Amino acid sequence: MQTIQQEIDERTNLTSSNKLELLLFRLGEDPGLDRNELFGINVFKIREIIPMPTITAVAGSPPHMMGVVDLRGQILPVIDLPAVAGCTPKTGLNILLITEYARSTQAFAVESVEDIVRLDWRQVLSAEGNGASGMVTSIARLDGENSDRLAQVLDVETILRQVMPSTELEIDPDTIGPHVDLKPGTVILAADDSLIARTMIEQGLEAMGLPYIMCKTGKEAWDQLQAFSAKAQDEGKTVHDRVALVLTDLEMPEMDGFTLTRNIKQDPRFSAIPVVIHSSLTGSTNEAHVKKVGADAYVAKFVAEDLANALRQALSTVH
Repeated sequence: MQTIQQEIDERTNLTSSNKLELLLFRLGEDPGLDRNELFGINVFKIREIIPMPTITAVAGSPPHMMGVVDLRGQILPVIDLPAVAGCTPKTGLNILLITEYARSTQAFAVESVEDIVRLDWRQVLSAEGNGASGMVTSIARLDGENSDRLAQVLDVETILRQVMPSTELEIDPDTIGPHVDLKPGTVILAADDSLIARTMIEQGLEAMGLPYIMCKTGKEAWDQLQAFSAKAQDEGKTVHDRVALVLTDLEMPEMDGFTLTRNIKQDPRFSAIPVVIHSSLTGSTNEAHVKKVGADAYVAKFVAEDLANALRQALSTVH
C-alpha cells in the first residue's frame, strides 16, 4: 500500500508526450463471466488510497451509495464501485480510492489495488461500439499492441451522475447568455470520449447557437482538422475559414488533449486557432501543464455557464 501511494505522489506530474499513468484495481467476479477483470483509472484523478475505514450509513442514500466517511475532517461520499459495475468481491471491499474529479472529492470502494502502469494513449482504444457498457470509455492494452491483458477504463463522469444525479438544471439558457455569431461557414471542433460529457457539451453549444462537429478522441479531432485544412486549400481558403475554435477534453483514447493542443499550437496552419481545454482533471498542476502546451483557456467540468464564458472570451480574440 505504501509503495503504491508513493508512486502516485511521484508520478502525478507526468506529462510526457501522449502518455498516462493508470491505476489498476479489481472489483470482484463478473457473474456473467466468472472472471475477476482488471479496471483502471487515471492516476491524475487519485488523491490517495487508504484501507477501508468505518463507513457511516446515511438515511435515504441512493442505490450503490454506502454512506460517508470522515477523512481528516472532510466528509466524503463512498460509492460501492463493484455494485455499480455488477461485480461480486470475493474478499470484501478492502480499499478506498479517494478521487478528485470535476470540482468534487469522493471515495470509491474496491476489492483490491494491483499496480500502476505507464501507457501510451495509443494503447488505449475507444470502447464505444465494442459492446462495452456506458460506464467504460476505453480499453487499455497493458502490454502493447498485441497484448491480450486488458483493463477497462471507467467513465467516472457517467458513474457519478448515475449514483449522485444532479438536481440542478444542467443547461439554463438564462445563464448561458445570448447566442454567439461565428464567421459564416466556421464551426467549433469539439472532442470528448465520454458520452454523457459529449451530450452536455452539445447542449451547451446549441444553447449558445454555435455550430459544431463532435469527435470522440483527440486523434479523431486531429484528423478532422487535417481534412479541413486540405479541403480549404483546394478551395483557395485557409483552415480558419472552417474552424473557429477547438474544445477538447484531456483524457481520451489514442491521443490525449495535451498532445492534441501541442500539435495544434506547433503547426503554423493551426496555431492561431483558439484551444479551450475542458476537463475533469482539476488542480494547479494540471492548469500549469495546460499553459505549457499553449492552450488559450482551461475550464473545469462541468458548469455550463463557466464553459460558455470561456468560449466567448476565446472567440473574442479571433480576427
